[in-house]
Amino acid sequence: MTIKKILVTGGTGLVGSALCQLLQQEGYEVALLSRSKNANSPYPIFTWDYQSNYIEEGAFEGIDAIVHLAGAGVADKRWSAERKKVLLESRTLTSALLYDTLKTVPNQVKTVIAASAIGLYGCTNAPQMMTEDSPKGTDFLANITDHWETNTGRIKELDIRLVQLRIGVVLSNKGGALVKLLEPPVAAKLGKGDQYMSWIHMDDVCGIFLWALQNEQAAGPYNVVAPGPLTNKDFTKKAANIFKKPFVPFPVPRKLLYVILGQMAEIVLGGSKISCKKIQSEGYQFKFTDFESAVKDLKNQN
Repeated sequence: MTIKKILVTGGTGLVGSALCQLLQQEGYEVALLSRSKNANSPYPIFTWDYQSNYIEEGAFEGIDAIVHLAGAGVADKRWSAERKKVLLESRTLTSALLYDTLKTVPNQVKTVIAASAIGLYGCTNAPQMMTEDSPKGTDFLANITDHWETNTGRIKELDIRLVQLRIGVVLSNKGGALVKLLEPPVAAKLGKGDQYMSWIHMDDVCGIFLWALQNEQAAGPYNVVAPGPLTNKDFTKKAANIFKKPFVPFPVPRKLLYVILGQMAEIVLGGSKISCKKIQSEGYQFKFTDFESAVKDLKNQN
């Protein structure tokens, strides 16, 4: 089936903004499902509210595929009890609302590409490579991601092709880990610095979403990471070198990170080595397999 019109949730976020631009360049008609209207948006916007189970009428009209990116930013605020609830429900309840609407409102949707995260495997610093079949973690982010995938997973019951993309550490010059690590006047490893960061260039994140939309054989979960995960120390040192920023040999202490970030320190002090062999074996060709080339490309875009 040829996909022509795509509805995107979370289309104004870091990944969503870049992806919508690519989809439009590729000739797709793009519409957004958003919490509010924006007169300056280059795409038509339909409103929704997962807390009141509301989706604006006509949102699914003519839609062939949905890209589901909605979810509050994990690293945007400290994890208070209220924030944890938002992180969970902005993923699970939006997914449940999509499922319910697809089930009850007449539509022609045949494909859903749903975001997920490598947080599913837990921030365990395990030495082995994690594949799509590796066991789930047990920490807060792993539990959230598990509930997220369970809720999007129900969409398969509706005879819709579902692809779940477990996104790693996204490299972008507009936000995310790279920008945050290079914000201070000097760069330093976090804690021991031996925690792995399974990175991916934004162009490849968008490229994989496009591949998943266009490749009708694609289904189920895929790790969205580049082939060479790096330790936090190597990641920070190489990025600092490219951006001509001093790298200091002493670490940011664990205790200090917990004081500054609270429980959220888990995600910068923990990590996992993630394999991308599945998506490579099914034909996706990465634009950036080398970390330094990826970072240099982003620096040149500034």
